[in-house]
Amino acid sequence: MERVELLKVKNENKIEIHIGNSLFTSFIYPDTLEKPVLFPIHDAGGATVTRGFPLDPRSGEPTDHPHHLGLWLTYENVNGLDFWNNSYAIPLDKKSQYGWIKTDSILELSSGTTGILRYHARWVNQQNQALMEENTRYEFSGTDNQERIIDRITELTADTEILFADAKDGMLGLRLTRELQIPTGQDQLYTDNKGNKNTVKQNISSNGDYLTSEGKRGDSAWSTRGRWCKVFGKIKNDSVSITIFDHKGNPNYPTFWHARGYGLFAANPLGEKIFTNGKTTLNLKMKKSEKIIFRYRILIQNGNSTCTSRYLNQMADFFDKQE
Repeated sequence: MERVELLKVKNENKIEIHIGNSLFTSFIYPDTLEKPVLFPIHDAGGATVTRGFPLDPRSGEPTDHPHHLGLWLTYENVNGLDFWNNSYAIPLDKKSQYGWIKTDSILELSSGTTGILRYHARWVNQQNQALMEENTRYEFSGTDNQERIIDRITELTADTEILFADAKDGMLGLRLTRELQIPTGQDQLYTDNKGNKNTVKQNISSNGDYLTSEGKRGDSAWSTRGRWCKVFGKIKNDSVSITIFDHKGNPNYPTFWHARGYGLFAANPLGEKIFTNGKTTLNLKMKKSEKIIFRYRILIQNGNSTCTSRYLNQMADFFDKQE
C-alpha cells in the first residue's frame, strides 16, 4: 500500500489527495460550483481519466453537459428540484427549478495507508432552505503503482419529507476523458439545457468500451442492472479501466447503469421507469429525520491489460462485506 496524503490548499475550498509521489485527485467545493466534486482524477501512471471541461478544457474534447464534472453524487428530482443538471449554463430565470449541494464543513482529514476525508453538506433550494443533510466519507488508497481506489459512503438525512421521484439522471456520476468514450464513427447530436441542438465531433482517439458483471457490453450496458460496471480502453499505450461497484446495502440493489458511450458513466438505482421502459416505477420517500446511505467503490487500474471479471467479482464480494 502506498501512503496517501491529504493537503488543504491555502485560501481555497480545495483538498488535494496525493498517493505515493503524485497527485491523485482534488476535492473541490467552491461557492461557484453547484455541488462538490472530485476533479480531476488520475490513474497511477499519471494519465487523466476525467474530462477537463468546463473547468480545465482540453483540445479535442466535447463540451456538452457542463454539469458533468469529475466525480459527483446528485439526483435529478428531489421534491421537484433538479440537483443533477444545475450548472453555470442554467439561465437565471430558471435557477429556481434547481438545487445546490453546499459543503459547509470539513469534518476529518487524515493521511496514511488509507486517506480519509469527511465533510458535511446541505442540499438546498434557491432560498438556501435545506431539504437534506449530507455526511460523506471518502476513503482513498493505492495498492500498488497500477491501482487506485475511491470508496464513497454518503448518508443523507431528511430535513423535511423527501421524494426522490423516479428520474433518469442520478446518482453517482463520472465524466470520462475522451479516450474512454465509445467510438461511433460519426458525429453525435445532443440537446443542451437551453434546448439548443449541438454536435459533438467524433474524436479519433476514442476507444472505450463497457462491460457489466452480467456480461453486457458497449452501449448495451445502458439501462441494465449489475453489481459492477467497467469502462476500459487505451490512453496512449496504457490499458486503463474504471470500475464502479454497487453495494448490496444500497437502495434497489443491484443498480441500473446509466452508462453512455459519449462519456457519462453513472450508477442510478432510482430511475426504474426509463430503464425498464415503463414496466416499473420507483419513487423513493423519506420521512423527516429518516436516513439513507449510498456506498460505492471506484477502482482505477492501468497497465498492460485490463482487469478480469473474476478479479472484479472477488472485489465486489469483498466490498459487499464492508459496513
